[in-house]
Amino acid sequence: MSSGQTPTRGILSIVIACFLWGTTGTAASFTNGISPFAIGAMAMGGSGILLALYARKRLWQDRHRLLQHRRLLLLGAAAVMCYPLAFYSSMAYAGIAVGSVISLACAPFFAAMFEGLIHRRWPSGRWFISFAIGATGVLMLALQQDNSVVTTSAYSLGIALGLLAAASYALYSWVAKTLIEQGINSNSAMASQFFLSSLVLLPLFFAIDKQGFSSATNTSILLYMVFGPMFLGYLLFGYGLRFISASQATLLTLLEPALATLMAVVIVGEQLTLSGWLGMAMILGCLLLQHKQQAELNLGGT
Repeated sequence: MSSGQTPTRGILSIVIACFLWGTTGTAASFTNGISPFAIGAMAMGGSGILLALYARKRLWQDRHRLLQHRRLLLLGAAAVMCYPLAFYSSMAYAGIAVGSVISLACAPFFAAMFEGLIHRRWPSGRWFISFAIGATGVLMLALQQDNSVVTTSAYSLGIALGLLAAASYALYSWVAKTLIEQGINSNSAMASQFFLSSLVLLPLFFAIDKQGFSSATNTSILLYMVFGPMFLGYLLFGYGLRFISASQATLLTLLEPALATLMAVVIVGEQLTLSGWLGMAMILGCLLLQHKQQAELNLGGT
């Protein structure tokens, strides 16, 4: 495999992960009587068990290195645990559109800050241009939806929780990348964080929701969420982090809301305005800029 192909495979794996993650909103819309808060706890918690089982041999091989970085690992696990709770609560308080925009569009910024402040690796100017274009595109996707909130205080709380979700997502992505750079396998880096978080998230799910497995529809959707978007999606995300930085990876995940919106239009029957289509075009432009930058870096390194 040539050096030019390696980053491309990493980018492609994260794009596929985004496609899987983009199906979660459409899938969740078909559940009955389950709160979004509980869906997030089950999806992330259940995938933690699966990731640990899948990576059990790697986890055993990497156990000493993981213990050497246990503080970093616990920090990442806390971020994984925090993310679904903050993300779904943000949508409950600020509305689905604004909550998801804040959570997803701000994550690349936090990831870049972590890399810059801790590792002194600041992204290029083109990265910031890509981020601005992609974040604007996500915002336009949100503006095309009708969003109503009850009170200003609830809306402000939703914004704060969205920022917390974005920081949490960026943090566990950065932890995974840092563990990989320390010689830990990518499957171990993801599985260890998610497994530790599942020890809290799964009991929380069963404590707050009694309708999760009350019907065949609910059960099948929850199992899909666990096995598809979360288990397979994060395996692909971890694989991609072998080859590109956490800030690049989180920037690529701006594709998720575009895919989620497109599926809502095609499957659920929601309408997309001109603003929404323009937003999707801007997200695509963001990804093309990133691909072009990566291709130039590959050519420069050959």
